[in-house]
Amino acid sequence: MTSTTVGGKLREEDAAVLVQPASHPRVAWYQAVYIIWYRDLVRYTRDRPRLLASFAQPLLYLAIFGVGLSSSLGGSFSKGAAGGAGVSLSYIQFMYPGVVSMSVLFIAVFSAMSVVWDREFGFLREILVAPVGRGWVALGKALGGATQAMIQGAVMLVLAPFVGVKLTALSVIEVIPLLFVLAFGLTTLGVALATRLQTMQGFQVVMNFILMPMFFLSGALFPLSRLPVWMSVLTRFDPVAYGVAPIRSVILEGSGVPGPVVNRLAALTIGGWQLPSILDVGILSLFGLAMLVVAMRSFSRRA
Repeated sequence: MTSTTVGGKLREEDAAVLVQPASHPRVAWYQAVYIIWYRDLVRYTRDRPRLLASFAQPLLYLAIFGVGLSSSLGGSFSKGAAGGAGVSLSYIQFMYPGVVSMSVLFIAVFSAMSVVWDREFGFLREILVAPVGRGWVALGKALGGATQAMIQGAVMLVLAPFVGVKLTALSVIEVIPLLFVLAFGLTTLGVALATRLQTMQGFQVVMNFILMPMFFLSGALFPLSRLPVWMSVLTRFDPVAYGVAPIRSVILEGSGVPGPVVNRLAALTIGGWQLPSILDVGILSLFGLAMLVVAMRSFSRRA
């Protein structure tokens, strides 16, 4: 069988792998995860309107919020925020890492909508007859969505020179894994919720209700220092904040911004203690793994 994937559907040889008994269960798990991951990537790359829309939204935020607020702040954002360090940093430069994170956020979560779509249109029935645990389907969906979101964020890095951010090769290499960790945590959250919702309309309403507070409390648009106590507490419970902070730190440091300024603008603090980036990544990774466990269990019971 040599047919190719058409319209995001499984190739015939891939479908055969799923529905035929495998001689070794461990191989079957990996095959199922790979096929679902591959299918979601094919659907993503062939859906041109979705690709264009996914790039347009971050650009609008960067243009409207960046230009508008930068003008209202007099063009220099960090004169006060940098604590008199004598560093001029425009609001667009500060906001750019947040926009990159935003593109990852929306693609990662809404990629999980394919779970609801596949349930409504019958594709899941083709998979659920396979001799593999249903939880592995959730893992394939999570990896597929995380890969899509990571690619989206990596492509957004091309905009760096146009907003005055100078990225080095090392900073790009450091940022891409951070994008994947953020994308994985958010995709698993989306998959866990998608298994409990029966319609695409319901999924979109619930996710919009969750996404906007997560985005605005993440520090993507403003520093998380000097906030009211109640808002500071909420930001520390926002998993996206633990992804934005290390991404902003790497991008600003790669752009030549001094370390003390980066710490004031990007680092999260708890009780006056500044969290190192490695701890931010660890907290976000634990969140992603916890959501993956929830997603796999929920998928096994409800899908």
